[in-house]
Amino acid sequence: MRKRIFCGGFVNCCLVVVFICVFVISFVGNTQMVYSNNDNIVVYKGNSQSAVSVMFNVYWGTEYLCQILEILDKYQATCTFFVGGTWVAQHPEILKLIVDSGHEIANHGYFHKQHSILSYEQNIQEIDACSKLVWEYVGVKPSLFAPPSGDFDNKTVDACKTLGYKLIMWSKDTIDWRDKDDQVILSRATKNISAGDLVLMHPTKYTLLALEQILQHYKSVGLSVITVSENIGELCNTSNNTKVDLD
Repeated sequence: MRKRIFCGGFVNCCLVVVFICVFVISFVGNTQMVYSNNDNIVVYKGNSQSAVSVMFNVYWGTEYLCQILEILDKYQATCTFFVGGTWVAQHPEILKLIVDSGHEIANHGYFHKQHSILSYEQNIQEIDACSKLVWEYVGVKPSLFAPPSGDFDNKTVDACKTLGYKLIMWSKDTIDWRDKDDQVILSRATKNISAGDLVLMHPTKYTLLALEQILQHYKSVGLSVITVSENIGELCNTSNNTKVDLD
């Protein structure tokens, strides 16, 4: 009886080990596949030696944007706003205000979908639909794309390559959409900050409360705030945020 229990336990342990190995191999394989042909399309950190980039993903939080823009202007900080198509359709006047304030407009997809489960064609449609709407309203053609929730796969990378986009991730995430604590957000945005960092935020109430302290900290350690396109420098092979007068 004991022998049977031992053998059964041993077999189960072996099966668990095999399962873990298969999972790890599959995961590593997928990761290598994503990065094997990206031609520097996927970016996690910039190249600047003296600045960082603050990135706002915008699908909601419109009520805080005007105050956020005022604080950014006070500290002469130029940021990149990754806007969603459905948000743009509802708030073209705020989009124009962001552009007129000197900030960079980038693409966050149209419907905030999970891009890894979309087909290549659906990835193209999500990104391009948002881009066309931004162009229609403010004459700006984005060339940076931030996938909602940071979710992407090879199809997304290929879609970005086809459309001439860089796929932008981040090196610091404030997780401000989840945690309603300005001091936590401040800590995440400033702890071990270094030149080239891409700092992800959203236009939340608590981000607004923390923003001035964040910018003060960057200034105190000798870091300016520049757009993502400026930060990633030579990785950009297209001119981002080119505005055309539509009047």
